[in-house]
Amino acid sequence: MKFINALILCVAALAVPALAQEKPADTNMQILLDKVKADKKLVVAANMELNEAEGKVFWPIYEAYQKELQAINDRLGKTILAYADAYNKKTLTDDLAKQLTNEALGIDQDELTLRKTYAAKLNGVLPAMKVARYIQIENKIRAAIRYELATGIPLVP
Repeated sequence: MKFINALILCVAALAVPALAQEKPADTNMQILLDKVKADKKLVVAANMELNEAEGKVFWPIYEAYQKELQAINDRLGKTILAYADAYNKKTLTDDLAKQLTNEALGIDQDELTLRKTYAAKLNGVLPAMKVARYIQIENKIRAAIRYELATGIPLVP
């Protein structure tokens, strides 16, 4: 359980891209992100109980999903950083708040669409109970990430 909690905290780092850093820091951040992704994969593997045939069809779909999810994470990170910048500089306007809100809602919608797309792909190759299990695992990780982000992001003034 501690491993899962640590993983969830580390995965939260995936949602917010690193600020401009020196090259060695970028390299270290990339190493950390690669480790977190590998640890997430281990958690999924440990909880999916896939047989060999299921694993052969699941893992390529998992990798494709993670790649598309990373693009959503990047968008979320940029949106959070834009809000943080405006918040810290006290330059948040109604127009910017509306723009950021619309982007956040669009990210939520795109993530839901992505989950539905990949659930359908998985339902075509795995038993429904294993698909449901995978969706649960992803949802728990995403919920923990969202919780961690929410605790660190102040309310709009």
